[in-house]
Amino acid sequence: MQLVVARIGRAHGIKGEVTVEVRTDEPELRLGPGAVLATEPASVGPLTIETGRVHSGRLLLRFEGVTDRTGAEALRNTLLIAEVDPEETPEDPEEFYDHQLIDLDVVTVDGTEVGRISEISHLPYHDLLIVRRPDGSEVMVPFVAEIVPEIDLEEQRAVIDPPPGLLDEGRAEVAGRRDDA
Repeated sequence: MQLVVARIGRAHGIKGEVTVEVRTDEPELRLGPGAVLATEPASVGPLTIETGRVHSGRLLLRFEGVTDRTGAEALRNTLLIAEVDPEETPEDPEEFYDHQLIDLDVVTVDGTEVGRISEISHLPYHDLLIVRRPDGSEVMVPFVAEIVPEIDLEEQRAVIDPPPGLLDEGRAEVAGRRDDA
């Protein structure tokens, strides 16, 4: 099975390094020197990581055969894809690969059916579960422990405890108004 583990950003310096937007919780395992990664678009790869380092909180990689800024810029926005055994799971039991979450049934803590996870959206601060409802609409559920207290892979379901208004806008609670002063 193939997993997207990073997206190449802009070139860094003049020696072929690139910034990388990490999309894996295990960068040391997937993005270490010597790793050979498939790419999207496929015509760019495969790419072999020559070196990696962290600079100002960003991961910088250099690939074999990419020795200058021009070569590095040509890689911008390329997705890096690792081959992973479908039975492999992350070391932390509270972490999941996207393919484990896609198609899980979503129910509330009281058992109300919500829909099925159709996509995972990776944002800088937390991930969103995109849940397709039976009527075809979608709801975005923040993938945080307070809202998604349980993922049961054996039962193929995600249990959510949605705050008021997440599933039904008519039940949203207004925290305060500007004219209340």
